[in-house]
Parts: sequence; C-alpha cells; structure tokens
Amino acid sequence: MSPQHILTIDLGTSGPKAAVVSTDGDLVGAARASVPTKFGPGGEAVQDAELVWRATLEAARGALAAAQDAPGAVRPSSVVGLVASAQYSSIVPVTADGTPIAPMITWMDQRSSPRRLKRLPGYPRIGDSPLSMITFLRVHGLAPLESGMSLNHMRWFRYAHPDLYERTASILEPVDYLTARLTGRMTANQCTSFMQMLADNRTVPSSGWHPDLVKASMIDADKLPEWVPVGSVVGTVLPAVADNLGLPSSTPVLSGLNDSQAGGVAAGVFSGTHAGLAVGTTAVIVTHLAKKKVNPLRSLFTMPSPLGEAHLLSAENGVAGVAVDYFLDHVVYPDDRFATPETVDDRYRAFNDVAAASQPGAGGVLFLPWLRGSLAPRADGRMRGGFLNVGLETSRSDLARAVLEGVALNLRWLQTRVETFVNRSLSHYVFYGGGARSDLWASIMADVLDKPVHQLADAGYANSIGTAIFGFDRLGVAPASEVSAHLRMDGVFEPNPTNRARYDDLAETFVDAFKRTRPLSRRLARRP
Repeated sequence: MSPQHILTIDLGTSGPKAAVVSTDGDLVGAARASVPTKFGPGGEAVQDAELVWRATLEAARGALAAAQDAPGAVRPSSVVGLVASAQYSSIVPVTADGTPIAPMITWMDQRSSPRRLKRLPGYPRIGDSPLSMITFLRVHGLAPLESGMSLNHMRWFRYAHPDLYERTASILEPVDYLTARLTGRMTANQCTSFMQMLADNRTVPSSGWHPDLVKASMIDADKLPEWVPVGSVVGTVLPAVADNLGLPSSTPVLSGLNDSQAGGVAAGVFSGTHAGLAVGTTAVIVTHLAKKKVNPLRSLFTMPSPLGEAHLLSAENGVAGVAVDYFLDHVVYPDDRFATPETVDDRYRAFNDVAAASQPGAGGVLFLPWLRGSLAPRADGRMRGGFLNVGLETSRSDLARAVLEGVALNLRWLQTRVETFVNRSLSHYVFYGGGARSDLWASIMADVLDKPVHQLADAGYANSIGTAIFGFDRLGVAPASEVSAHLRMDGVFEPNPTNRARYDDLAETFVDAFKRTRPLSRRLARRP
C-alpha cells in the first residue's frame, strides 16, 4: 500500500514550520516562515496574530509544493488530515469568526505578574485567595503564580483592555487559534489549554472546564472556547483555506497539542528510561510519569499525554537557541556603526565552526543564559544573564563556545531536579530541535550532562514529525508505535571522560553564579 501523508503545522516563537510527513515517518516536504516579536515597555512581548496566520499559510503552501516536487510526487489527495502544534503559555483573543482582536501575547510577556495585575483598575485587591490557589494545584496541577502563564495573560487582557475584552468571543492558545482559522470553529482540549489552567487534570482524558477553576479564574465562562477531545476531528478545512492551499475541502482538521507534547511523541518518551532534550528558542527536558505531579518551588510539573493515560514531565529551562541568535545579532553581525559585513551564507554553520575552535571550558568564560528571565529549576522573570570572566585574551571563539556550554550547564542544573522528580536516573537523551542539528552542541551536551545523546534525524522538524505521529494515531491510520519504529538517529554522542572534572567544577560555579548575580539583576532592574 502506498504511504499516506499528513500536513502538520508547528508554530514556534520565531514562526511556523509546515511539513508533509508520511506513514513511514519520512519528512517529504517542509517549509517555514518567520514572525517577529515586538518587545515593549513593562515586559511586553507580542506578535501580530494576523501575520502569524499569513505566515502559516505561506509555510503550508511551501511544504505542499516541496512534497509535490519530491520523488514520488505527493498528491494532495494522499493528505489524509491536517493537525497543528504550537508554543504555549500564549494567548490570542478572537472574534466569533476567529479574527484576532488584539496581538498574540506570547509566553515571554511579563506584564501579567500577580504584583502588576493588582495595579490594574478593577482587579480584585486580594487577587487569588489561598483556598483558590490550593484548588488550582489540586485539580489542575499548576497555579497562576507567575507572569508568562496563559491564565495571567488572560487576566491582564481583561483588566488592561476591558473594551477589547468585551468584544472578544474566545481567548485561544496559539494552536487552537490555528485550528479556528482552518475550520471556523473555536475549540480547545486538555493538551492545548494546559496553561489556561482551567481543566481537571487528575484524570486523562479530562471531562472539560472545571467549574471551580473557572469561577476562580476571573475570566467569564463565555470567553472560553468549546471543549473537545484531544485529537478529535474539529471539522474540515474551510473552502477559502482549501483553495489557498490546494487541498480538498473535505480534508479533516484535528484538535492538536502543544510543542512540548509533540516533541515528546517524536522522542518516544512515553515509555523507557530516557528523556527528550529539546533545544529551540528555549530548552526543555521531557519524559513520562504515571500520575499528575508538581513541584512549584522548582517549576516542575506534568501535563497530560496526548496519546493515552500517562502524564508528561515538561521541564522548561528558558533561553537556549535564541541565545545563539542574540550572540549573532548583537555581537557578530550588529546593525550599527561597528557592523561586520556578513560574508557567509549560513551564519549558524559559521557560528559552529568558530565555537569549535575554542577548547572545553571556553577559555574560562562562563555564559549565563537568562536573557529573558530564568525558568526551571529556579523561576525568576527579572533574572538576567551575560558573560563572566572575560579578559583581554578572550576570543570570539571562546564567547561562542561559552554560549553553547552555558545552555548545557543550565540543563545540567535542571537534570538533577528532574531525576529526583521522576524518581529514576535518565539513561540517555534523544536530542531534537534546531540546536540538535549541531554535532558540536550534541557533543557538549553529552559531556556536560554526562549522558549519551542520541541525535534525532531531521531534528529541526521533530515537533512536526511528532505531530504527524499523533495525527496518524488519532485518525486511526497508523498506531504511534508503528510510525515511531521508522524514525532514525543521525548519531550517538558519548560523554568524554577527560572533560568530566572540568564540567563538574563549572556546574558548581554556574549555580553559584545564579545565586550571586540574582540580587544584582534585581537591583539593576529597578534603575530607570
């Protein structure tokens, strides 16, 4: 039987990727588009939601065109469905037809901390009562303690823009926004709505929005989308969208999942002793747990599995791949009077080559990767990073390698807490995401984490592949285990024992640097 195909959309912070994936697990066509983030006063971090949609259509058209040009010429009629995954902890307020009424508030936005929310006109002076916080933790697993959580974004939108809030029909997570634009139906499920914190996660699947949580949320129930099962068919592609993409209007669209869950599917973390290690804009360790569990002090929590009754630990470490972009944009190729002309076609390849010229330990330079606050295992939105121990002898090669090592050291700090949380030692990592395309970074990860690192093939499209596996499984086309069996690894990187003592010492220094620079970051944040 000829393989069937599914069209996936993976909406990341930097923009959407689209991919056509076969039931053999092959990536037969892919394309991407970019979406800028606007950073503004007070911690604003937003994206133009209409631009997000246009970029999604652009990427989807590109992926379908690439699939038709590939060997075997994939025809639109072989595409059995469309399903999306996306970044989460972001919200899009929409009208009744799915049109955005305001920008997408992204996970990086820091305007919705409880301290700032209490300053808004009309916001309850006491905020969340201790009893409601206990209910959130008991029923859902998380509580609205920090900025960057969807529920707090929703609260900020309601009280900062009451006129827009009144005109809003639904407040959607990004993946549900894409599903709405594809089908015209505003929906959410237990996986997509996780950071809205209004579902009962004590069981998988959940029965829907929990009335006690909705009452405590400060959000009107009629602003919430329709509840549907994970992976259910929401509808078919709207005629105008079908014409735009060249797909039959009968193509079913599934209710999707978030990007951590999609990557976990691709890495096969729902069984075994290993974990997934994702390095994209942020870094995340994902692995399975049998029950809902949370450690608020370490920002560790589980979320429902999109494939069954298990739970998924998603330990997000904060800034990762975007630190490389920061270094390239602001140190190597800045747009100012000191600008160095970019003479290479692939600046990431150049970065990798330059970083490789430095030795383990980066000439004594330590990079602190908290460029937009820290997450697990110590969450602090006001924390900031930088380079330590830069001397006259420091080269750009040292700085480049220090960026890679700093992200890895942050993950090592998290790894210890993760193993305690899941009560088992992790045997190895399946490495995926844009950062996993670098052999050098894979090698550094193995050395710093002191674990074998398995580099997933097509690592930059792992979320797309995981979303496709999920889609085939939910459609009944092919079980997830069957498609996963076809996935390939590009290489396995073993820890180098000669570097162990160096990185053991650096790991201690790294944690000490967090503790010592944290008060300095807070003091500097208070300056006008």
